[in-house]
Amino acid sequence: MFRAEQVKDACVRWIRDFFRMNGPDCNAVVGISGGKDSSVTAALCVEALGRERVIGVLMPNGVQSDIDSAQLLVDHLGIRYFTVNIREAVQGLQGSLPFTLSEQTKINLPARIRMATLYAVAQSHNGRVANTCNLSEDWVGYATRYGDGAGDFSPLSRLTVREVRALGTLLGLPERLVRKPPSDGLTGRTDEENLGFTYETLDRYIRTGEIDDPETRARIDRLHAENRFKLLPMPVYDPGIRIALSEE
Repeated sequence: MFRAEQVKDACVRWIRDFFRMNGPDCNAVVGISGGKDSSVTAALCVEALGRERVIGVLMPNGVQSDIDSAQLLVDHLGIRYFTVNIREAVQGLQGSLPFTLSEQTKINLPARIRMATLYAVAQSHNGRVANTCNLSEDWVGYATRYGDGAGDFSPLSRLTVREVRALGTLLGLPERLVRKPPSDGLTGRTDEENLGFTYETLDRYIRTGEIDDPETRARIDRLHAENRFKLLPMPVYDPGIRIALSEE
């Protein structure tokens, strides 16, 4: 049983505690895609800090077909926001690299430029960047390292898609945002089309260990194992340890 109200209240307290220790007068900077994750993250920050301390950043890559969803969210919450079109930055970097980019590089590059944009906003407006990833995405590595997988604090990283939606409903967000089919905004496909299974299946497996299709189980397990490095601290060489071992 997911106790949405208890989790929401605890998360709000956690956000307040984070800012008390990491910038009592700082603002929360949230990249707004118009999906449930950025919507719920922004709404939690508004409840924790007040709307005057939350800054939304809309970052279309050229023409974004669902930009109206992002606009709906910032209007609904009444937060200040910036719109930064990243198309020229993406094209400029692609054109400057002296080699042919792989298709996966082309997919991931906008996410990394968006994160650079968020940190530019944060550094210029006394901010801390919110990571908007959820547990379901992180479980199978469905995030770009140093792109949407980065941030200074992460309210949703231990909550599944189903649980994030429950929080969105509790927070009074428009159903259009809460129930919008998740997509990466990069490939033109939904998350579930890219993954090859539904979030409902994934969430059930994460929380209960139960899954009906052995092939789907194997795929999820493989993705989880291959992508765990994205969630771990960067490996650091410690010469002290090596010297101690060599002396033994």
